[in-house]
Amino acid sequence: MKLHEHQGKELFRAAGLPVPPGEVASTPDGVAAIADRLGRVVIKAQVHIGGRGKAGGVKVAATAREARELAARILGMEIKGLVVRKVLVEPALAIATEYYAGIVNDRTSKRFVLMLSAMGGVDIEEVARSYPDAIVRVEIDPAFGLHDFEIRQAMLRAGFDQARLRALGSVIKGLYQALVRYDCLLAEVNPLVITQEGNVVVADAKVDIDDNAVFRHPELLPYRDDSFDNPMDRLASEQGLTYVHLGGDVGVIGNGAGLVMNTLDVVTANGGKPANFLDIGGGAQASVVAKAVTMVLSDPEVKGIIFNVFGGITRCDEVARGMLQAAREMNLRVPAVVRLAGTEETAGRALLNGSEFVPVASVQEAALTIQELIRKCQ
Repeated sequence: MKLHEHQGKELFRAAGLPVPPGEVASTPDGVAAIADRLGRVVIKAQVHIGGRGKAGGVKVAATAREARELAARILGMEIKGLVVRKVLVEPALAIATEYYAGIVNDRTSKRFVLMLSAMGGVDIEEVARSYPDAIVRVEIDPAFGLHDFEIRQAMLRAGFDQARLRALGSVIKGLYQALVRYDCLLAEVNPLVITQEGNVVVADAKVDIDDNAVFRHPELLPYRDDSFDNPMDRLASEQGLTYVHLGGDVGVIGNGAGLVMNTLDVVTANGGKPANFLDIGGGAQASVVAKAVTMVLSDPEVKGIIFNVFGGITRCDEVARGMLQAAREMNLRVPAVVRLAGTEETAGRALLNGSEFVPVASVQEAALTIQELIRKCQ
């Protein structure tokens, strides 16, 4: 669950981090009213995407009148396909130095990693590409957490202002505590600012909460903003399906995350572009399979479907019944190939004989066959 900047700052403020005061508004008049109280302000578009400043979604206004004019331009604008519906209004900072501080979930090391850089205020992805040595990384041992000495060493290596190490270190430690407290997958401050007055300020916040842990934080449920979610991801969630939209044209359905990921790799290796990841899980009933087919076909870009089912807990004949049920309930407008192996695979293939589904013997054959069938349909 992605949080908007103002929501992330609320969590950081609760964790004791130095977050500037700010208010959210959805109309130019509302922005002007806030600016009238705060004085010189920065107006920041609230969308779940980076690069807001480059896109014109972050502006400084000296007066309430100017704030109203700038807000009228920002509200309603599109930033990388997302429409700005609200803005955060904060006092403008007199910035002397900008740093980057973030803690991310690194799936390679299977640990959280602290990342620091003296090149704050710039997309960290761009820094990583152009100046990889400018980023200091510290793997965090989950058994012991992030130690003070590790924070201090990382700040020194990153070139942080030695006169402000205590205050900067306190923010980084608080960042880690917030990440743990709220089950975050990402907690990032960019920029972490030192003002001209010498104060350390959290000038931005990017926070992602682990969806699997949201049940432990009912207080965060109001933060969910489905208007910015991919509508297909939202539909899958409502259907109880494990689905990820990938943007290609070959729908992929399988039972088991590893099996589905392997299928994605095979499809890609054979020149295809997977449209999705969809895991129907072990022991999937016919109704679940029917939902999965309907889900994949709701994507207008899908031109073909691959089923890859290994019958362990899941019975292949039950999966076949789900496919046939889906075909009866909706128009199967694209070719579909099916690889069944394991429990009741013979019965499953027998059920599919003469249907819209083309049986194959292997994943490799499935990837090649679906490409051929798609070409014939074009």
